Amino acid sequence: MKIKLPRKVLMIINNLQLHGYEAYAVGGCVRDSILARRPEDWDITTSARPEEIKKLFRRTVDTGIEHGTVTVLLGKDSYEVTTYRIDGAYEDSRHPKEVRFTNRLEEDLRRRDFTINAMAYNDEIRLVDVFGGMQDLNHHLIRCVGEPKERFGEDALRILRAVRFSAQLNFPIEPKTAGAVRELAPTLKNISAERIQTELVKLLVSPHPERIQDAYELGITKVILPEWDAMVGVEQNTPHHKYDVAQHTLRAMKNIKRDKILRLTMLFHDMGKPAVRTTDENGRDHFKGHALVSEEIARKVMRRLKFDNDTVKKVTRLVCYHDYRMEATPKNVRRAMNRIGVELFPYYLAVRMADAKAQSPYRRREKIENIIAVRELYQEALIKDECVTLRQLAVSGRDLMELGMRPGRELGSMLSELLEYVIDDPQRNTKENLCTYVKEKLGL
Repeated sequence: MKIKLPRKVLMIINNLQLHGYEAYAVGGCVRDSILARRPEDWDITTSARPEEIKKLFRRTVDTGIEHGTVTVLLGKDSYEVTTYRIDGAYEDSRHPKEVRFTNRLEEDLRRRDFTINAMAYNDEIRLVDVFGGMQDLNHHLIRCVGEPKERFGEDALRILRAVRFSAQLNFPIEPKTAGAVRELAPTLKNISAERIQTELVKLLVSPHPERIQDAYELGITKVILPEWDAMVGVEQNTPHHKYDVAQHTLRAMKNIKRDKILRLTMLFHDMGKPAVRTTDENGRDHFKGHALVSEEIARKVMRRLKFDNDTVKKVTRLVCYHDYRMEATPKNVRRAMNRIGVELFPYYLAVRMADAKAQSPYRRREKIENIIAVRELYQEALIKDECVTLRQLAVSGRDLMELGMRPGRELGSMLSELLEYVIDDPQRNTKENLCTYVKEKLGL
């Protein structure tokens, strides 16, 4: 098998080989190349020790030198070059107690998580596949290298990575590997929130986010996202729905593009439903106020998983407004743009569309036509540059102070009042008109 290596990867491998060392592209880049997918990163493994690697390349960074990793800088690109190594005993489900360097590629491949990630390649030897990675790629299987319990015992995050790779590649997890996942899932509690977050996001933005259901069935969400488990089996006896809350959520995630903010929003948008569910005398379910409860759950979970503030802010806002419906009139759309935010408004429309498509056929066409009409009015407001934010007002705080208003709460309230006045009718947004309005209010 021939893999076309990037020019700079080839340069690194050739330089190491010229000086008497072995060197290969290794791991996910080999897997993705075989699958005709574009690798995100190219990692290189070598028999050269870190100090030897540093001598051979002009620009390097000691990114993980205690574990044998040196980052080689070539122009604007960077490549991790790691010495063949054997990991010592793992004491905390995360880190080896010690790392020993070795001269044997097979020993380095043996410590890796899954067979499909334990292949190496260079143009001289071609594919090195000691553990059957190629066979598992052909059979579409996620299988641990060696004994699954040992691999998961070394690093518990591999338990979540198994489902993540399953979602990215649409491969089932091999039964023995799945059994070890189920048994050792509780050890995920030893893994940092940041590492859990990274893997969860990769799963959610994969082509198959519905594989989170596998994470539930294998006991993973019980540890890392118990809020998901609370949605499973919660029926929605209403004409608008035909799935339980979890199944509806799976379909909503599938209906939206592979964007971090959008997929997270769909994950959380109905998480508040189990807590607010009521059933009337006709057996019909109601979920009043679920958007606000879902917003609070989303904030709590994202804080727990150490998401950045910008992501938390955007996702919680979208969750809060995901069920915000309106008659498609210019005034209503301008007001919604003001409340939700001009930049987030296209996300809001996408969320509403994904939600509607994951519901029952009942009034679905009417809902979708409404969303399309709202989108057209939103685009029209943008083209006309209609005022929906304080920044677009024809007057500023300074203008109001020149009319005699003092800085403070009253000035802020007046600006907000002016904005509401203009949102009702964009033609009112002139400096002369707004100053007249303020003068009348102040009795000047």
